[in-house]
Amino acid sequence: MAKKKREKITYYDDDSTISDMSGVRGAKPKSGSQPQRQGSSLKEQWKTYRAAVKTMVLPMIVVLLVLGVLYLVISLVSGQ
Repeated sequence: MAKKKREKITYYDDDSTISDMSGVRGAKPKSGSQPQRQGSSLKEQWKTYRAAVKTMVLPMIVVLLVLGVLYLVISLVSGQ
C-alpha cells in the first residue's frame, strides 16, 4: 500500500490585506493612497436597511413564537 504524496502548498505574499479588492475586475492597483469612497445617498441607505429588515422579520416572528410556546409549556409543567 503506497501512500499518496501530499502536494506542497506555496503561498505568495503580495503585501495586500484580505479586504483589498484592487485586483477584482481588472481594477487599477493601488498607488499609495486609497481612492475616495463615494458616499451613498440617504435614500439608498434606507432602501438597503428596509430590504435587510424584511428578510429578518419572518425568522424573528418564528423565534418569538417558539420562545412563547416554550414559556407556556414550562409554566404549565411547573404549575405556576
